[in-house]
Amino acid sequence: MSWADSSPGMQAGKTPVNGHDPEEESSQYPLPREKRKKVVVVGLGMVGIAFIEKLIKMDAKRREYDIVVVGEEPHLAYNRVGLTSFFQHRQVENLYLNQKDWYAGMPDGTLNYHLNTRVTEIHPTNRVVSTSTGATVPYDILVLATGSDALLPRHTPGHDAKGVFVYRTIEDLEKLIGYSETCRGATGAVVGGGLLGLEAAKAMMDLESFATVKLIERNRWVLSRQLDGDAGGMVVDLVRQLGLDVLLSKRVGKIEVDQDNAVKGVQFEDGERMDCKCLMFAIGIKARDELARRIDIKCADRGGGIVIGPDLMTSERDIYAIGECASWESQTFGLIAPGIEMAEVLAFNLTQAKVHTPRKFKRPDLSTKLKLLGVEVASFGDFFADRDGPQDMPGRKHATKKKTEATTAETKVKDITQGPPPPPVKALTYKDPFQSVYKKFLFTLDGKYLLGGMMIGDTRDYVKLVPIVKTQKALDVSPSEFILGVKKEGEDDGGDLSNDTQICSCHNVSKGDVANVIRDGSCKSLGEVKSCTKAGTGCGGCMPLVQSIFNAEMKAMGSEVLNHLCPHFAYSRADIFHIVYVRKLKSFTEVMKECGKEPNSLGCEVCKPTLGSILASLYNGHVMDKPLHGLQDTNDQFLANIQRNGTFSVIPRVAGGEITPEKLIIIGTVAKKYGLYCKITGGQRIDMFGAKKQDLIAIWTELVNGGMESGHAYAKSLRTVKSCVGTTWCRFGIGDSVGMAVRLEERYKSIRSPHKMKGGVSGCVRECAEAQNKDFGLIATEKGFNVFVGGNGGANPRHSELLAKDVPPDDVVPILDRYLMFYIRTADKLQRTARWLEQLPGGINYLREVVLEDKLGICAELEKQMNELVGTFFCEWTETIKDPERRKAFQQFGNTRETQEIIDKVEERGQSRPAYWPKGSVTEDFRGTKWSSLSWQPMIEADKFVDAPTGSSANVKRGDTQLAIFKIKGKWYSTQQMCPHKRTFAMSEGLIGDDVANNKLWVSCPYHKRNYALGGEDAGKCSNDAEVNLATFPVEAREDGWVYLKLPPVEELDERLGTSKWKVKAGEGSEPFKKLDEKLKGMKGRKPLQESHLDGGMGEVATARAITAGGDGGIDW
Repeated sequence: MSWADSSPGMQAGKTPVNGHDPEEESSQYPLPREKRKKVVVVGLGMVGIAFIEKLIKMDAKRREYDIVVVGEEPHLAYNRVGLTSFFQHRQVENLYLNQKDWYAGMPDGTLNYHLNTRVTEIHPTNRVVSTSTGATVPYDILVLATGSDALLPRHTPGHDAKGVFVYRTIEDLEKLIGYSETCRGATGAVVGGGLLGLEAAKAMMDLESFATVKLIERNRWVLSRQLDGDAGGMVVDLVRQLGLDVLLSKRVGKIEVDQDNAVKGVQFEDGERMDCKCLMFAIGIKARDELARRIDIKCADRGGGIVIGPDLMTSERDIYAIGECASWESQTFGLIAPGIEMAEVLAFNLTQAKVHTPRKFKRPDLSTKLKLLGVEVASFGDFFADRDGPQDMPGRKHATKKKTEATTAETKVKDITQGPPPPPVKALTYKDPFQSVYKKFLFTLDGKYLLGGMMIGDTRDYVKLVPIVKTQKALDVSPSEFILGVKKEGEDDGGDLSNDTQICSCHNVSKGDVANVIRDGSCKSLGEVKSCTKAGTGCGGCMPLVQSIFNAEMKAMGSEVLNHLCPHFAYSRADIFHIVYVRKLKSFTEVMKECGKEPNSLGCEVCKPTLGSILASLYNGHVMDKPLHGLQDTNDQFLANIQRNGTFSVIPRVAGGEITPEKLIIIGTVAKKYGLYCKITGGQRIDMFGAKKQDLIAIWTELVNGGMESGHAYAKSLRTVKSCVGTTWCRFGIGDSVGMAVRLEERYKSIRSPHKMKGGVSGCVRECAEAQNKDFGLIATEKGFNVFVGGNGGANPRHSELLAKDVPPDDVVPILDRYLMFYIRTADKLQRTARWLEQLPGGINYLREVVLEDKLGICAELEKQMNELVGTFFCEWTETIKDPERRKAFQQFGNTRETQEIIDKVEERGQSRPAYWPKGSVTEDFRGTKWSSLSWQPMIEADKFVDAPTGSSANVKRGDTQLAIFKIKGKWYSTQQMCPHKRTFAMSEGLIGDDVANNKLWVSCPYHKRNYALGGEDAGKCSNDAEVNLATFPVEAREDGWVYLKLPPVEELDERLGTSKWKVKAGEGSEPFKKLDEKLKGMKGRKPLQESHLDGGMGEVATARAITAGGDGGIDW
């Protein structure tokens, strides 16, 4: 088998090789495919992909190489440094360093990859490698980037028990996640207090499965390879405060197991023991050099690793090793930065050494700056020079005379009798236990050179100190200034950094690298800068500085970063809010004429929902009324969140999480009647999924009739105010958290805001309502409530900040009124309060001045505005039920009352859910379909469309096919209803956008915002995803009052676009828990979810039926 061409290629980077090379411009380049050499890379990790990227970039003109990479894992290259974030999103694609389309975009043959495949043997004589699939792959150059394995102490009894893990790969994390569910409430432990150990401990804590997480470290402090005792001790104190139990000077002697060989405890070498159900080892790594050893390539005896020279070649010609598998001068490196540097040196030498001096790999910089468990930690340069002696002394002149034998002998005698002399180093130390800040900087004896250092808590100067050490430049300031520093007002934009200052140590990116791609126009957004330079794609710690440099460079070029709402407006959301408020504008048309670039524009999918939100925040009109309806995203259009299968979720309000048994009965009855899937939400209410659009009116009629109202889960508005039980029930409570939460939710329900908002109220400092990660949160004190603001969970969680202390209950509402209205007035589009507060000039201190001290003199106005807004409350669902015109929107098709399912249902745990989406999009050429014939067919009455300035649309059914029809400014358009991206059927519900200047018109799919052209030569093309497209059809309205479509015969239309053909079917998507379910089968204590633990117990279904049937044991309330 030959699979060199079995995977898609990708497009080479456009960035040219640095320097001018006449040979590259000769007629022989780029080389034809048959003359290119083949580079085979073994290992698709962070170092392997870095080498590939750099080789492609440097070889862009010559095209001397084609690359094949063999990856052992089933995933594309992912960010191993960011593994901990996997616990938040559980999506490996979020960790990918390059998405799949990056690989697919290469010219044919440039890069081919194979996943889930292991290289089993190297045959250097034949220049081929064998793989676990039985394939052989020829190479001209072989690059080993096999990385390392996590060490497991196989000499320790119990090391192979169930519940013992390492922390290295996605698979390791998935195993931990699965196992943790079996030992909820138990103790988890991590062995090893290094960088990896602290990351692993955070991972265990993030799971929230374990009651306690313990860290076991054999030394007297953590991070002993980066920090001294004082610094490591401070880190211990800090992580203990964050909830991690740290055990020092402990060595695991034995792992105790139960009869099922599952972990139940640990015995230490000192005789002590502890209980635990899960144990993770993070005690180091071992270079994966087994491939090299099998063919007698030289490997290091001590510590392992494939021995390499300065050119990174092994003892076998044309075989190289890079990254953690390589041993350079008897050292292997467990950090990403040295591996990236190796990748760069090798890529340079393979492409540039013909006309440039070859580069050599030199002693790497082992400086690190990380945030571990919320603690900022950094070490740089020769940070142990005071302990081990300096590795290199800047400014020292090398001796020209050789030592005499007598001098050498004399020195040896002194070393034996008096001990070695102290290192020629002086340390300057600062320790602030109150602010948890520690700094130690090491200098030469004369104080003229900085050698290295370490920092805890305050690491802001790290990026400036590293180049000072690297360049060995004599200092022009006193060493004391490094401790005291010079305070600088405003944002640190990197203006005082030289262009060669390294700002991203993971990928060796300098300030100049970032600045240059902005200045030459290559990158116009922060995302493009990350993609082009790789800055910020490792640990992410450099992103604040990268953002600042980006902003400063754009401003210097006269292209200041603009926060205009969208191409239709030269104003920010806050600007538009102010204009609308002052000039009392009340419709989309008025706003567009007053401040839009094109007065008659339709707007787009970005500005329409924002303007709809602004108008709602000011006037709170019903979002389904005609002037506003066309501005809403699909969720607001139908007052319910659209789900994967085109159905909707139903969430009644449960203020403060308090609900009566009667309302539970009503909710249960409705869910049972309409076959809805039920789940308790994180905001303490009940979510019912699977409601068909045509059933929403009937469902909500029953709920509203039972005393319930809209929960506004579909809107960018207040969702919930979560509460613990406080003094209502809890013996520890000191404040009525339920009562306060209900009052706050009742006050702020339904108000529209720039983004969704959540609140929380805890009855004491135990914080069971998690009020400190909410947009606003209260924690009861003896004197009232502490008020916290600007927090959120989600993809980028942030703890809230204290706004006011000990606020009496009567004063809580005025403070929150001011805060929320100030946020609504000034935030950017779709900006959470957390990001708004971060970007607010002056931050929390400024907010206190505005809200508490009335610095701007607007507090009375803010309170008045909020009072007016909350005074306009109405239940949107109640008003919809009562209005015949609004009720008309709730049917699947505009031309028939028939219905169609668009995703199969799967029975699971006693409920139905939609089948999983298959991977990948439908890439067929729908717009290029050649129909046998077309004829005009009447489809729907024209009076079902309105002449709204935002457009009007309907979904119609023809045979088995669904079609979307749009009326925009008197013109008609039609497409298929299915978006090929995920095979969703909702194009008619998408927002319409236009670009008047360039005569472009598009519809945006409401699911994932694929934008499809509606008119002209490009009709049906997707502007932001070239893989997908739509079929379009001629359409016209006639005098008989009908809208006609020009369509092929029904059978032909259904064969191409029929719903039955394209609906997502059970089994098409992968089952994520198949392996896990096999492991969990037969576990002690587990039962089918609907059955009873009691012998002869009736179980869920039979018991519920007996209760609702009445009679003996039935309902008697």
